[in-house]
Amino acid sequence: MKDGIAAVLVGALFLAGCGGATTEAPSENAAPQPAESSDATAPAANPPTAFLKNVSAEEAAELLKKPGNIVVLDIRTPEEFQEGHIAGATNVNFSDPAFAENLGKLDKSQTYLMHCRSGGRSGRALGVMREMGFQAVYHLKGGTLSWEEAGQPLVK
Repeated sequence: MKDGIAAVLVGALFLAGCGGATTEAPSENAAPQPAESSDATAPAANPPTAFLKNVSAEEAAELLKKPGNIVVLDIRTPEEFQEGHIAGATNVNFSDPAFAENLGKLDKSQTYLMHCRSGGRSGRALGVMREMGFQAVYHLKGGTLSWEEAGQPLVK
């Protein structure tokens, strides 16, 4: 049990030492996996996010081509979303006072590709998702602006 607690503390210190912003995937082709807990009798109410990774538009497009269940989470306003969004995206407005509540309705064990317009709002939302215990989050660096610059389509 002491080893399990030590592993959790080392993981928490690693995230804190890195600013908690990102961790790398175990391999390019492996899907992110939730962290394993050695103490099954005392699960955390909101376990720490097991996987956060900043990805370029090109990397994001490749992720979306692979089989799997990645949910595209667009946190721009509904008006921005209607102007053009990544196909299949779910819109949860970061500017809505109920943002955290709305985010809390999502499946925390799901893998997400999260973005905004340029990366500012989504960068701040990463902290919220981490605190809420989302297990796997890819963050699209540069948001929809970088997505379009890379020649990727938006649905209008």
